[in-house]
Amino acid sequence: MSFPPRVAIASRNPGKVREILSLCASWPVEWITSETHAGPWPDVEETGDSYVDNALLKARAVVEAVGVPAVADDSGIEVDALGGGPGPRSARYAGERATDERNLHMLIRAVAGVPAAGRTARYRCVAALARPEGPDVWAEGVCEGTLLSKPRGSGGFGYDPIFVPAGFDRTMAELTPEEKDRISHRGRAFRALGELLARDG
Repeated sequence: MSFPPRVAIASRNPGKVREILSLCASWPVEWITSETHAGPWPDVEETGDSYVDNALLKARAVVEAVGVPAVADDSGIEVDALGGGPGPRSARYAGERATDERNLHMLIRAVAGVPAAGRTARYRCVAALARPEGPDVWAEGVCEGTLLSKPRGSGGFGYDPIFVPAGFDRTMAELTPEEKDRISHRGRAFRALGELLARDG
């Protein structure tokens, strides 16, 4: 395993693509995105039961469509008071076509009766790289924190406005991009994936 010369990012989400490009800026690769690729780009339904399953579904679909190795990630928020939910269903918590806003407000309602001390949660992310030939590889990152009852901040996306990472008094949506990259589940997962590729190279 080593860094391939070209890697596609298996996401159409501009915010996520920007974040991955920033997190993986040191990777010695040429990046391909849905914006820079002239051909078709697959839309993949996340039907897996785990973060690894969903990340590999997305990466393999782009490998097949574009013909080069691809990275993808799947992440979610795990709320202890909800038995670890919504977990891998975080992006579809309020329904299959739910917006970030609808998902966020559904989670706020779900924990409304939980005392502040009981609103512990974590973001979990699995970053995966699939290749046309050769084994898939993936790594996991976790960011522990607690949930607020009201959103704060305008940065980030998803559940960031109510997630306060451990050691901070600001939500993920109030952190600078640099602060978020340093401590986020996605940052940790992609750094770990990069270390695996560099070590095996």
